[in-house]
Amino acid sequence: MRKRILYGVANYEEIVVKNGYFVDKTQYIEKLESIENPVFLRPRRFGKSLWCRILECYYSIRMKDRFDELFGHTWIGQNPTALKNAFIVLHLDFSTVDYTGNLADIKASFDTTCNTEMKTLVDLYRNWFQNQAEIDIKPSAIENLKTLLGYVRQNNLPPLYVIIDEYDNFVNQLITGRKDHLYHQITGDDSFLKAFFKTLKEGRKTGAIANVFITGVLPITMDELASAYNIARFITLEKKFENMLGFTQSELDGLLNAIFKDYNLDSGLRHQVNALMRTHYNGYHFVSPDGEAIYNSTLVSYCLYHLCDYREIPKSLTDMNLRTDLSWVLRITAAYEGSTEEFVNQLLLHNTIRYDDNFMMAKFDMRQFFHKSFFPISFFYLGMLTREDDFLLKLPNLNMRQIFAEYFNELNQIDVSTRYTEIMQAFVVNPDMVSLFAGYWREYVSQLPEAVFVQMNENFIRTTFYELCSRFLSTWLMFTVERSYPKGKSDLEFMGRYNQKFAGRRWIIEFKYFSNAELIRTKTRIDEFSLRVEDTEQIIGYAEGAKQEEPSSVLNLYVIYCFGNQGFRVFEVKDVVS
Repeated sequence: MRKRILYGVANYEEIVVKNGYFVDKTQYIEKLESIENPVFLRPRRFGKSLWCRILECYYSIRMKDRFDELFGHTWIGQNPTALKNAFIVLHLDFSTVDYTGNLADIKASFDTTCNTEMKTLVDLYRNWFQNQAEIDIKPSAIENLKTLLGYVRQNNLPPLYVIIDEYDNFVNQLITGRKDHLYHQITGDDSFLKAFFKTLKEGRKTGAIANVFITGVLPITMDELASAYNIARFITLEKKFENMLGFTQSELDGLLNAIFKDYNLDSGLRHQVNALMRTHYNGYHFVSPDGEAIYNSTLVSYCLYHLCDYREIPKSLTDMNLRTDLSWVLRITAAYEGSTEEFVNQLLLHNTIRYDDNFMMAKFDMRQFFHKSFFPISFFYLGMLTREDDFLLKLPNLNMRQIFAEYFNELNQIDVSTRYTEIMQAFVVNPDMVSLFAGYWREYVSQLPEAVFVQMNENFIRTTFYELCSRFLSTWLMFTVERSYPKGKSDLEFMGRYNQKFAGRRWIIEFKYFSNAELIRTKTRIDEFSLRVEDTEQIIGYAEGAKQEEPSSVLNLYVIYCFGNQGFRVFEVKDVVS
């Protein structure tokens, strides 16, 4: 039976039973066993919930008879540890806690969430509990957890392996909802959450709990709980766990090889898939900027799901369910007047921002989290930024650049809707780059605030021009920014979609920007400005690389000069690459 991409499925058993594609990360199970009480943080939708379910299946004593079925095809199945199927697993998911209402309402929801799972656990492990452990959904979760741990100890049962997924989900919602008073109550010294984690710590001390694995997004809540749960070991920034979630290039290549073979997809499509995934979904460096970049596995799965079902790359390369929430940007930067615009402009204009690497490891509470000096660190954990080097963070990929261009447009109330329809329709009928860019300049650039022109540069122009074109032309074209060639990186490329109107065509664009002051120094009028030799040589170098990749492609080369807010010139470089 042909395998399937089971997009959005976090149930490992379902992936196995339904013959879903699976990138094997199980070698990390062995590595995790050397860590006591690990806490592993990653941005939203990076595969954390699936990993938690894999751990549950591996360690659960009730899954012992299914070990070969579930893990026989994996690395850990062929190299099992002594702890396989050795524990009673308590798997909690705090994302189901209702954060609306007052403190009593949130506590009631937390208790219900935990008690329901503990009651289910007793039922699922009835062969061990012999109907003797009583879990009632009405008492507090702390009482029931103590009852459960006491019964395990008294009856010498296999200890618990506790998994907490999305540990900070409901408290994060309080932060973005500006309910700081509730956040401080929930994480305060006498809070139910601290008491719950204190009980987990006691369970580890007595041996009733073998280990606790925690996932989430941000470190601030765990830092707030440190006085009650000071046994946590943060492995988020440890090199040997950097690739535990997300796909490496070799893992993605293996997945694509299998899919193209199983679905008999045309090899001509493979090149576009490779290029687009590398540009849109790759680029995350969580530990070392010198290490291998990681792909967002959920976004990769989204694209591959469409590829398998429709035999084509999806029109939109970003699942709208995964769009980063602007509320985080607004909430984190709101304490400083003008900081939201300053932060978004910095990344859209320069795609870099300074950070202090020491802050990555330092303990910090919520007040520090919202301090201006911590902005880069906050957005690093949220998955909006990644490491450029030891001094700068950057947007990881074109997917995130597009999102920040959308933020910029939203903050500055720039219209990106129907006023462009005629311009884009004209390009589809007659792909004239001069007219297309003139329309962008006339309709988009004319709306920009005066302050933006002072900082404008090539990065801003290529990103906003790409974002605008992708809104209207994605049926026929795909786009890449800063594509690497032996002689450098092109600024922007349009590629005709496979089996569509412009299949086999490619537009390579190089932007050059001159401020108003620089234009004055050249002592040249815009209409007299001519194509420079060095710029011609630069774009020809890119074209040579493109021809090596796809010898049959038809190339159109353009150098676009922009002059502050004064105007532009578009030059086509013709007949230079055979």
